[in-house]
Amino acid sequence: MNLGKFVFAQVMEHLPLHAFHRSVVRYSGEHKVKRFSCLDQYLCMAFAQLTYRESLRDIEACLRVQSSKLYHLGFRSPMARNTLANANATRDWRIYCDFAQSLIGTARRLYADEAFGLDLKDTVYALDATTIDLCLSVFPWAPFRSTKAAVKLHTLLDLRGNIPSFIFISDGKLHDVNILDQLLPEPGAIYVMDRGYIDFDRLGRFHEAGSFFVIRAKTNLKAERRYSHVVDRSTGLVCDQTVTLAGFYSHKGFPAPLRRIRFKDPETGKRLVFLSNNFALPALTITKLYRLRWQIELFFKWIKQHLRIKAFFGTTENAVKTQIWIAVSVYVLVAIVKKRLQLSASLYEILQILSLTMFERMPIDQLLSLQPIVVVEPVSGNQLTLFD
Repeated sequence: MNLGKFVFAQVMEHLPLHAFHRSVVRYSGEHKVKRFSCLDQYLCMAFAQLTYRESLRDIEACLRVQSSKLYHLGFRSPMARNTLANANATRDWRIYCDFAQSLIGTARRLYADEAFGLDLKDTVYALDATTIDLCLSVFPWAPFRSTKAAVKLHTLLDLRGNIPSFIFISDGKLHDVNILDQLLPEPGAIYVMDRGYIDFDRLGRFHEAGSFFVIRAKTNLKAERRYSHVVDRSTGLVCDQTVTLAGFYSHKGFPAPLRRIRFKDPETGKRLVFLSNNFALPALTITKLYRLRWQIELFFKWIKQHLRIKAFFGTTENAVKTQIWIAVSVYVLVAIVKKRLQLSASLYEILQILSLTMFERMPIDQLLSLQPIVVVEPVSGNQLTLFD
């Protein structure tokens, strides 16, 4: 008797398996592998992310007690913690990196028309990095300070749907500004960054590629005012100026004019100075764009709270990167499910519901609709009639 698919299997149906198998072949992920495939490894790690498992022993215990259901969940081999630990340590993490990028491409197409707070047709990115602290004696390959290890998650967030379009994992010593060398500027796109990314040689490369940026200025910025535009001071704007850089090296790296906007936050009274190479947008829109940069801070806070990227199942660099990339792919997969099923629930609510219902046989759209579920008890044909 077919009672329907398990919830976990329904979620995994949204994975583009053809892209996954291409990634496995590209990096020879299953060379000399007989039983525990890369897909089995991915499903184990995705299960751990969706159900908040804390260790390999935790994953093994939960899957072993449901061993009769594993085939219907998509597993084709039994799971042992030593096998999973070895797979995380030895199988190329780039398999899951490429697969996550494939999911990101799918998600960005689904969220292409998503509103993000401003009436702009341009693509807007927020760029920032977050640090994940580690123990230096356990993770010696990720130096940060003399007594501390860490990895950095450099992220370029598409503000339409809060989908990470670019992620780079480094040790804690890599300065944030160096990540600009890894980015391929997208013509017409707007990049919103904090002042830690000020490097006028690198920003000049973005300008030459036809990209725009909005960035906070440092207090020691040397610039010469060429023209002042009229502003409405009741909105918090102090001035909107066209300037050129006065420093020798900064002017050499960015000889073109820049836009300098001073803004006083009406709520906090804090004065902020922004630089941009976009002269078409209103000055107030530039300030609102920078306010949207806070979305990437919320993204980092969200994934640290709701995904397993702070406690790792392995200590090698390959195992850590594998776990982070699978966690990112699970986040994007849930966003894809939310959009395809047109769910009103937030990602947080969806994850909480999924964590308790992985082994239920219920249509996932009904489960995640946040509507009361009415259970109708079947009436037995052998029930006697007491009153006629």
